[in-house]
Amino acid sequence: MESISSTANDTYKSISAPSEGLYKDNGSKFIALAFPVETEAEIKDIISDVRKKYFDARHHCYAYRLGPCGEKWRANDDGEPSSSAGRPILGQILSNELSDILIVVVRYFGGIKLGVPGLIRAYKESSSDAINSARITTKTACRAFEIDFDYFYMNDIMKIIKDMGAAVVSQDFDSRCSMTVKIRLRDEEKFASAISGTGDTSLKDAGSCTAKAE
Repeated sequence: MESISSTANDTYKSISAPSEGLYKDNGSKFIALAFPVETEAEIKDIISDVRKKYFDARHHCYAYRLGPCGEKWRANDDGEPSSSAGRPILGQILSNELSDILIVVVRYFGGIKLGVPGLIRAYKESSSDAINSARITTKTACRAFEIDFDYFYMNDIMKIIKDMGAAVVSQDFDSRCSMTVKIRLRDEEKFASAISGTGDTSLKDAGSCTAKAE
C-alpha cells in the first residue's frame, strides 16, 4: 500500500470554496482565481473554463498542488517570461502550506511593460490576495477498503469498524457480505491487519481519499 510520509501527520490545509484576488499596476490588471481541487482532470476542466470566460485576457497563468504532501504540482507561465508567473503563484501556495488547490491568474495588459520583477510582484500579490480571501479548511488523508466476508463474522467486522472510527461508504449484506469503508491514513495498517485476521475475510485496497474537517 502507498502511504504519505509520516502517516501520524495525515492532515493538511486546503481551501473550502473558490475565492478571488486582484492586483493592478500601470494599467495591467491581474485577477487571481483560487479553486479547491482533487484531480488533474478537474484542473484541466477549470483552466479550460477560465480561458473561455476570460477569452480577451493576454495571459492565463496558473499553478497547482495536489495530495497530502503536495506530491503533484505544476507551474505554468502561459507566455510570460520564464518563472515570472507560475513560480510566484506556486510560491504563495507553498508559503501558505496549502494543497489540493489551483490558482489561475488572468492578466489584462495595460500597455506598459512591468519587467520581470514587476511581473513576479504582480502574480505573487494577486495570488496572496486570493488566498487571504479564502476560507482555509483542514483535510484528512484516508484509505478506502473493500471488505468481503461471511455473514457469520458480521459482529467482529462491525466492532473493528466502530473501535477504529472507520466510516462506512457502502454495504451489501447477504449470506456473503461486502462493505466499502474509509479509514484515516495513519490507521490503515492497523485496520487492515485487524480485518484480515478475522475469519473468512478478504480485503482490497480501494485507493486514497480525503475527508474535510471544518
